[in-house]
Amino acid sequence: MWRSLGKFFQTPKGLLTFILLILAAMAAPHEALRAVLRGLLSAVVIAGLADVAILRIRKKRWEFPSGAVLTALIVAMVLRAQEPWYIVTITSVTAILSKYLFRSRFANVFNPAALAIVVSYYLFHTGQNWWGALPELALYVQPVLVVAGLFITGRVNKMPLVLVFLGCYFLLFTVTSFVGDPRRVAEIYRPPDVEATLYFAFIILTDPPTTPAKYPDQMVCGVIVAVVSFAFFEWAGVVYYLLAGMLVGNVWESWRRVNRRSGNSFPRGIGAYLREIGPWRAQRCAPARPFAGQSRR
Repeated sequence: MWRSLGKFFQTPKGLLTFILLILAAMAAPHEALRAVLRGLLSAVVIAGLADVAILRIRKKRWEFPSGAVLTALIVAMVLRAQEPWYIVTITSVTAILSKYLFRSRFANVFNPAALAIVVSYYLFHTGQNWWGALPELALYVQPVLVVAGLFITGRVNKMPLVLVFLGCYFLLFTVTSFVGDPRRVAEIYRPPDVEATLYFAFIILTDPPTTPAKYPDQMVCGVIVAVVSFAFFEWAGVVYYLLAGMLVGNVWESWRRVNRRSGNSFPRGIGAYLREIGPWRAQRCAPARPFAGQSRR
């Protein structure tokens, strides 16, 4: 048992779980601790049980729901610390279900945490304070997030994706501050938004199953996510602007995977694409082997 546990914490999933637990332990005392723990624990347990049941039905064997634990941790650490525990839990379970409802033969289409948090915004009017990104802690503690984020980004081989996204994202807002009213975008460079952006880039954007493996594709995806996030902030003003960018990047990546053999370009082949990513496709086709390095969530 201990040997298996040790091997798990040497994998990207295990390392990220360990990092998230450290960040949560550091940030939780500066929030409503009782509410945070109630939402965090209930989300992890119930989402984990839901994933265990689904995995048992699909694979005919018992598996530890490591992906569900990661997803629930991310959901709880992004949503407002004061959200009721049952909303955090429902959002986490929604994330787990989305992995099986929207997937191609290669992997799930959307980052489950990002999709569920956006859905919860419309269902429950949830807020986001990204407390897991350590925005309430002293400035000298912030390097913990950066160092941990760079470490896990290197392990999953997504450094070009993160660097291109951050460069393009902050460049767009910097240019906007010079050509327009800088007060409109000043918050991007202040807590908690800057910590949220780093957490998003290192923890959410690097999700292997829903982002490209090859460096050129990573750079394209990074630009797409940055531009869409910027657009949602500027023209829609929604709190989930970063997650909206992620979801659009996910769609681009899944389209690229599905159509790379046929060579179809948008909008040609959109009908076949929609049939490929729907839940009926997941039920008809056995999942293919994942791409190299794409096994974290």
